[in-house]
Amino acid sequence: MEHRGMKKWRPFATMPEQYIGLKEMINKQIEVAQPVLTEEQMEQVNFIFIEALHTNKQVYLTYFKNGRHITETGFIQFVDSLGNLFVFIDDVFELKNKMRLSELLDARLV
Repeated sequence: MEHRGMKKWRPFATMPEQYIGLKEMINKQIEVAQPVLTEEQMEQVNFIFIEALHTNKQVYLTYFKNGRHITETGFIQFVDSLGNLFVFIDDVFELKNKMRLSELLDARLV
């Protein structure tokens, strides 16, 4: 009699294509449409960015990426309103992230 090893513990993992397809379907169901900010909300974000830049305060950012709302904490380093970009330094890993202002949903001071 031959020992089957790990095969006996993976009876349903014989079709990896099925798992890939199911994962894609679940991710599509989770996706949401990107909301559009009003003028008032954009002004509020602008004031928070100005204050965060001048006082070097930490900021909670909520932005839209790949159909999801993502919230991160960190510091605003640079804002280019003409180029529609800003540079955000992540609080956890201290990585620089370039983001578009159009992807931003909300900003709050910590």
